[in-house]
Amino acid sequence: MSLLVFAIVRLIPGDPARLLAGDFATDQLVDELRQRWRLNDPLPVQYAVYIGGVLRGDFGRSITTSTPVRPELVERFLRTLELAVAGIVLAAVIGGAAGIVSAVRRASLTDYVATALALTGISTPIFWSGLLLILLFSVRLEWLPAGGTGSLRHLVLPALSLGLFGAGVLARQTRSGMLEVLGQDFVRTARAKGLPERSVVVKHALKNALIPVVTVLGDQFGRLLGGAILTETVFAWPGMGRYLIEAISQRDYPAVQGAMLVFAAAVVAVNLLVDLSYGLLDPRVRAE
Repeated sequence: MSLLVFAIVRLIPGDPARLLAGDFATDQLVDELRQRWRLNDPLPVQYAVYIGGVLRGDFGRSITTSTPVRPELVERFLRTLELAVAGIVLAAVIGGAAGIVSAVRRASLTDYVATALALTGISTPIFWSGLLLILLFSVRLEWLPAGGTGSLRHLVLPALSLGLFGAGVLARQTRSGMLEVLGQDFVRTARAKGLPERSVVVKHALKNALIPVVTVLGDQFGRLLGGAILTETVFAWPGMGRYLIEAISQRDYPAVQGAMLVFAAAVVAVNLLVDLSYGLLDPRVRAE
């Protein structure tokens, strides 16, 4: 990942030194900036210096601000993590509930409405849903702020914008998993024993349908981290996504490389946690 990002950012048109110096700067000044940031070194040398710093926990200094990248990444990532966690919680609650109700009331009006809403959530781009939410709740109703941060009210709209997309995916997966499990023999046996329908659905069917749902949940969390780039831009949320966009526009190589590595590490960590959770959900996985 580090090698790919290192190579790709250097394919972006534009010279960081020229952008930093300005359009009317002399060639001598531009060359001095290139020397200062070691942009004239051969690419293998630049990569060796970069990866050596990463292994020591040093992501370098921003070309634009000359400040260390690592503290900025930590602060921004916590903001993005806050937004992504809020979005995935909303997606799990809304999507899970819709999927369970659709499966239990299969082929009913409730099922059709929930399926239509799930398809709408999947089909609607995140930035478009964000603009619609701003138009409704900020401009027309004036209930919530349109952007920025500082309080829980600022978190509602961006988290909802992220969560609606994930809710649609989770609703379809939950419905599919529940329908498969509800047709199994052990569910029919539980009903034959006279157990309440709520107990059959929650304690027996849902628990056995959770593994594919949790897999999709982990995948959606990674997607929400990526989708936060658009959401943070729309809602002026000071997170990693907005930081990455600004770094790309200014050809700030250390900032772009650091942000992409943090995103990649977060996705790997989430996938690991999802794999470990299988053993908690299914005793057969622990036995294997």
